[in-house]
Amino acid sequence: MIPGNEKAILALYNLLSDRGIHLITADIKRDIHVSGHPCRGELSQMYQWVRPRVAIPVHGEPRHLAAHAELAHACQVPEVIDTRNGAMIRLVPGPAEVIDNVHSGRLVLDGSVLRDLDSPVLRMRKRMVFNGSAVLTLVVDDKGELAADPVLTADALFDMEKEAEVEDDVLDAVEDALHRLSREDRKKDDAIGEAGRVAARRALTRALGKKPIVEVQVIRLD
Repeated sequence: MIPGNEKAILALYNLLSDRGIHLITADIKRDIHVSGHPCRGELSQMYQWVRPRVAIPVHGEPRHLAAHAELAHACQVPEVIDTRNGAMIRLVPGPAEVIDNVHSGRLVLDGSVLRDLDSPVLRMRKRMVFNGSAVLTLVVDDKGELAADPVLTADALFDMEKEAEVEDDVLDAVEDALHRLSREDRKKDDAIGEAGRVAARRALTRALGKKPIVEVQVIRLD
Protein backbone atom coordinates (compact mmCIF):
# COMPACT_ATOMS: atom_id res chain seq x y z
CA MET A 1 0.00 0.00 0.00
CA ILE A 2 1.05 3.58 -0.61
CA PRO A 3 -0.63 6.67 0.89
CA GLY A 4 -3.90 7.30 -0.87
CA ASN A 5 -4.63 3.84 -2.29
CA GLU A 6 -5.45 1.98 0.93
CA LYS A 7 -9.18 1.68 0.17
CA ALA A 8 -8.58 0.26 -3.31
CA ILE A 9 -6.06 -2.28 -2.00
CA LEU A 10 -8.32 -3.37 0.87
CA ALA A 11 -11.20 -3.79 -1.59
CA LEU A 12 -8.96 -6.04 -3.70
CA TYR A 13 -8.02 -8.03 -0.58
CA ASN A 14 -11.71 -8.65 0.10
CA LEU A 15 -12.38 -9.76 -3.48
CA LEU A 16 -9.49 -12.22 -3.31
CA SER A 17 -10.56 -13.52 0.10
CA ASP A 18 -14.10 -14.12 -1.19
CA ARG A 19 -12.57 -16.44 -3.81
CA GLY A 20 -10.76 -18.45 -1.15
CA ILE A 21 -7.33 -17.04 -1.94
CA HIS A 22 -4.80 -16.93 0.92
CA LEU A 23 -3.14 -13.52 1.11
CA ILE A 24 0.47 -12.86 2.02
CA THR A 25 0.87 -9.18 2.83
CA ALA A 26 3.32 -6.84 4.49
CA ASP A 27 1.32 -7.24 7.74
CA ILE A 28 2.65 -10.79 8.09
CA LYS A 29 5.89 -10.75 10.05
CA ARG A 30 8.09 -12.15 7.33
CA ASP A 31 10.85 -10.69 5.22
CA ILE A 32 8.56 -9.92 2.28
CA HIS A 33 8.67 -6.81 0.14
CA VAL A 34 7.44 -6.14 -3.38
CA SER A 35 7.82 -2.71 -4.96
CA GLY A 36 7.20 -1.19 -8.33
CA HIS A 37 10.06 1.23 -7.71
CA PRO A 38 13.79 0.55 -8.04
CA CYS A 39 15.95 0.39 -4.94
CA ARG A 40 18.99 2.63 -4.34
CA GLY A 41 21.37 0.00 -5.68
CA GLU A 42 19.38 -0.37 -8.88
CA LEU A 43 19.26 3.41 -9.37
CA SER A 44 23.02 3.64 -8.80
CA GLN A 45 23.56 0.94 -11.43
CA MET A 46 21.34 2.84 -13.87
CA TYR A 47 23.38 6.03 -13.35
CA GLN A 48 26.61 4.11 -13.96
CA TRP A 49 25.23 2.75 -17.22
CA VAL A 50 23.61 5.91 -18.56
CA ARG A 51 25.98 8.55 -17.09
CA PRO A 52 23.53 11.43 -17.64
CA ARG A 53 24.64 15.06 -17.55
CA VAL A 54 21.40 16.13 -15.83
CA ALA A 55 19.20 14.33 -13.29
CA ILE A 56 15.70 15.59 -12.51
CA PRO A 57 13.96 13.29 -9.99
CA VAL A 58 10.21 13.08 -10.62
CA HIS A 59 7.28 11.16 -9.11
CA GLY A 60 6.90 10.79 -5.39
CA GLU A 61 6.51 12.88 -2.28
CA PRO A 62 9.00 15.68 -1.47
CA ARG A 63 11.07 13.40 0.76
CA HIS A 64 11.36 10.84 -2.05
CA LEU A 65 12.44 13.50 -4.53
CA ALA A 66 15.00 14.91 -2.09
CA ALA A 67 16.43 11.43 -1.40
CA HIS A 68 16.69 10.71 -5.13
CA ALA A 69 18.44 14.03 -5.74
CA GLU A 70 20.92 13.23 -2.96
CA LEU A 71 21.59 9.83 -4.55
CA ALA A 72 22.16 11.44 -7.96
CA HIS A 73 24.72 13.78 -6.39
CA ALA A 74 26.44 10.79 -4.78
CA CYS A 75 26.55 9.12 -8.20
CA GLN A 76 28.43 12.22 -9.47
CA VAL A 77 25.77 13.42 -11.89
CA PRO A 78 27.07 16.89 -12.91
CA GLU A 79 23.72 18.69 -12.64
CA VAL A 80 20.89 17.68 -10.30
CA ILE A 81 17.65 19.63 -10.00
CA ASP A 82 15.58 18.90 -6.91
CA THR A 83 12.26 20.41 -7.96
CA ARG A 84 8.52 20.22 -7.33
CA ASN A 85 5.31 20.18 -9.34
CA GLY A 86 4.85 23.18 -11.59
CA ALA A 87 8.53 24.01 -12.09
CA MET A 88 9.53 24.91 -15.65
CA ILE A 89 13.07 23.70 -16.32
CA ARG A 90 15.40 24.81 -19.10
CA LEU A 91 17.74 21.99 -20.13
CA VAL A 92 19.68 23.77 -22.89
CA PRO A 93 21.42 26.03 -23.73
CA GLY A 94 23.57 26.60 -20.67
CA PRO A 95 23.16 24.94 -17.28
CA ALA A 96 19.86 23.27 -16.44
CA GLU A 97 17.80 25.40 -14.09
CA VAL A 98 14.29 26.32 -13.01
CA ILE A 99 13.24 29.38 -15.02
CA ASP A 100 9.55 29.69 -14.16
CA ASN A 101 6.58 28.05 -12.44
CA VAL A 102 3.24 27.14 -13.98
CA HIS A 103 -0.06 26.28 -12.36
CA SER A 104 -0.37 22.57 -11.66
CA GLY A 105 -2.79 20.30 -9.86
CA ARG A 106 -5.63 17.92 -10.36
CA LEU A 107 -8.65 18.78 -12.46
CA VAL A 108 -12.18 17.46 -12.00
CA LEU A 109 -14.62 16.88 -14.83
CA ASP A 110 -17.78 18.53 -13.49
CA GLY A 111 -20.35 17.56 -16.09
CA SER A 112 -18.75 19.00 -19.23
CA VAL A 113 -16.62 21.59 -17.40
CA LEU A 114 -13.06 21.09 -16.12
CA ARG A 115 -12.50 22.62 -12.69
CA ASP A 116 -9.59 22.79 -10.25
CA LEU A 117 -9.89 20.33 -7.39
CA ASP A 118 -10.03 23.27 -4.96
CA SER A 119 -12.58 25.19 -7.05
CA PRO A 120 -14.95 27.33 -4.92
CA VAL A 121 -17.81 25.76 -6.87
CA LEU A 122 -16.83 22.29 -5.67
CA ARG A 123 -16.17 23.52 -2.13
CA MET A 124 -19.65 25.03 -2.02
CA ARG A 125 -21.18 21.83 -3.35
CA LYS A 126 -19.44 19.78 -0.66
CA ARG A 127 -20.86 22.13 1.97
CA MET A 128 -24.31 21.69 0.46
CA VAL A 129 -23.95 17.88 0.49
CA PHE A 130 -22.99 17.70 4.16
CA ASN A 131 -24.92 20.65 5.59
CA GLY A 132 -27.79 21.13 3.13
CA SER A 133 -29.18 24.35 1.73
CA ALA A 134 -32.32 26.43 2.02
CA VAL A 135 -33.89 29.36 0.19
CA LEU A 136 -35.80 32.04 2.08
CA THR A 137 -38.12 34.37 0.17
CA LEU A 138 -39.14 37.67 1.75
CA VAL A 139 -41.73 40.02 0.23
CA VAL A 140 -41.69 43.50 1.78
CA ASP A 141 -43.44 46.78 1.06
CA ASP A 142 -41.80 50.13 0.40
CA LYS A 143 -41.35 50.65 4.17
CA GLY A 144 -39.60 47.32 4.64
CA GLU A 145 -42.52 45.65 6.39
CA LEU A 146 -43.45 42.09 5.46
CA ALA A 147 -46.17 42.18 2.80
CA ALA A 148 -46.63 38.40 2.85
CA ASP A 149 -45.61 35.46 5.00
CA PRO A 150 -41.97 34.44 4.54
CA VAL A 151 -41.49 31.31 2.42
CA LEU A 152 -38.84 28.68 3.18
CA THR A 153 -37.77 26.06 0.65
CA ALA A 154 -35.58 23.32 2.10
CA ASP A 155 -36.79 20.00 0.71
CA ALA A 156 -33.36 18.33 0.82
CA LEU A 157 -32.60 19.59 4.32
CA PHE A 158 -35.57 18.22 6.28
CA ASP A 159 -38.98 16.71 5.60
CA MET A 160 -41.14 19.81 5.29
CA GLU A 161 -44.36 17.75 5.60
CA LYS A 162 -43.47 15.54 8.58
CA GLU A 163 -41.27 18.11 10.32
CA ALA A 164 -43.44 21.17 9.93
CA GLU A 165 -42.43 22.41 13.38
CA VAL A 166 -38.92 23.07 12.06
CA GLU A 167 -40.28 25.33 9.34
CA ASP A 168 -42.53 27.12 11.86
CA ASP A 169 -39.60 27.77 14.20
CA VAL A 170 -37.47 29.11 11.36
CA LEU A 171 -40.15 31.45 10.03
CA ASP A 172 -40.94 32.71 13.53
CA ALA A 173 -37.26 33.49 14.07
CA VAL A 174 -37.08 35.30 10.72
CA GLU A 175 -40.15 37.44 11.43
CA ASP A 176 -38.81 38.33 14.87
CA ALA A 177 -35.45 39.35 13.40
CA LEU A 178 -37.10 41.56 10.77
CA HIS A 179 -39.36 43.24 13.34
CA ARG A 180 -36.27 44.20 15.34
CA LEU A 181 -34.66 46.01 12.39
CA SER A 182 -34.40 49.79 12.56
CA ARG A 183 -36.37 51.97 10.15
CA GLU A 184 -33.17 52.78 8.28
CA ASP A 185 -32.22 49.12 7.84
CA ARG A 186 -35.70 48.29 6.59
CA LYS A 187 -35.04 50.57 3.64
CA LYS A 188 -32.06 48.41 2.63
CA ASP A 189 -32.64 45.10 0.89
CA ASP A 190 -29.18 43.88 1.90
CA ALA A 191 -29.86 44.50 5.59
CA ILE A 192 -33.22 42.73 5.39
CA GLY A 193 -31.69 39.79 3.53
CA GLU A 194 -28.81 39.41 5.97
CA ALA A 195 -31.08 39.59 9.01
CA GLY A 196 -33.32 36.91 7.50
CA ARG A 197 -30.37 34.73 6.53
CA VAL A 198 -28.75 34.81 9.96
CA ALA A 199 -32.02 34.15 11.77
CA ALA A 200 -32.96 31.26 9.48
CA ARG A 201 -29.51 29.67 9.68
CA ARG A 202 -29.41 29.87 13.47
CA ALA A 203 -32.88 28.39 13.79
CA LEU A 204 -32.02 25.53 11.40
CA THR A 205 -28.79 24.86 13.30
CA ARG A 206 -30.66 24.67 16.59
CA ALA A 207 -33.25 22.31 15.13
CA LEU A 208 -31.05 20.07 12.97
CA GLY A 209 -27.50 20.40 14.32
CA LYS A 210 -26.25 21.52 10.91
CA LYS A 211 -25.09 24.81 9.45
CA PRO A 212 -26.81 24.91 6.06
CA ILE A 213 -26.19 27.38 3.27
CA VAL A 214 -29.10 29.84 3.30
CA GLU A 215 -29.87 32.04 0.31
CA VAL A 216 -32.36 34.90 0.67
CA GLN A 217 -34.49 36.48 -2.02
CA VAL A 218 -35.87 39.91 -1.11
CA ILE A 219 -38.77 41.18 -3.21
CA ARG A 220 -39.73 44.80 -2.53
CA LEU A 221 -43.12 46.08 -3.66
CA ASP A 222 -43.35 49.69 -4.82
